[in-house]
This record gives sequence, C-alpha cells and structure tokens, in this order.
Amino acid sequence: MAVPQHMTAGKRGQVLTFYAIVLPMVLLPLAAYTVNVAFVSIHAASLEQATAQAAEVAAQQLDVGAFRSHSVLKINALAARVVATHAMSDSERGATVESVLVVGASVTVSTREVIRLPFNFLPVPAIILHARASARIVAGYDNASSRLPLPISNF
Repeated sequence: MAVPQHMTAGKRGQVLTFYAIVLPMVLLPLAAYTVNVAFVSIHAASLEQATAQAAEVAAQQLDVGAFRSHSVLKINALAARVVATHAMSDSERGATVESVLVVGASVTVSTREVIRLPFNFLPVPAIILHARASARIVAGYDNASSRLPLPISNF
C-alpha cells in the first residue's frame, strides 16, 4: 500500500530532527552515568585496597609488654591507630580513618572517602564511600624454612 504524495510532502526532515533532539537527551546522560560509575568503582577498589593494607600494618603493632610478661600476642591499640592513619594518608589522600578497633590479636580498620562525581547531573554532587578491613597477628616460625622437607640430592 503506497502512501499518497500529498501526505509526505514537507515531512522528509522530521525524522532527522527527532533523532537530533532525542538522542542527546538520552545518550548524553547515559554516557555521563557510565563515566560516573566507572570513576566511583575505581575509587572504591582503591579505598578497599588501602584499607586492607592499613589493617595489615596495624596488626603488626605487637604489644611488647604483654608479650614479654605473659607470652600473649596482643596488638598495641595506640600504635595501631597511628600506623593505620599514617598508612591511609600515604596511599589515599582524600580518605580518613573513622575507627580502629583492636580486640586482642585482631584489628578492624574502618575508612571513608568523599568522592566528587566528574559529571554532576544527579541531585547529589558527591558520594561517600566506606570500607572496612580486618587483620590478625599470629605466631609464626622462628626460621622460615624450618618446616620444609629436606633437599633431595641428584647424585
């Protein structure tokens, strides 16, 4: 079935105009959202890694007095807090340490970071990321190779 000529006269450019107006209204916010999601994901992974490293460093702060007097592995809470804060400031400039919780031989570090979005089309110009990591101090070997099997000779 053919469309009569008088119905299509003067309407040839309407589809092009429609796409020229609608596509930027749909695709540009979608592209901006994609960039924001990638930006936040990169910062979240970096914050989680830095928090885990800070927890590991904090867990290495042995309370020497408790170890010498009672032979108990215990973390020095004050030293753990100082070392975790310093480790976070070295690896993530914008991040802050919210808490360092020490319970015996384990430590939990909680951090936060405010991230400004590169494309501000949402009502919120920035978001807050949170991360938490735990680590424990455990007794190890006196010599790293003390539990390895004896070498086998090829002769």
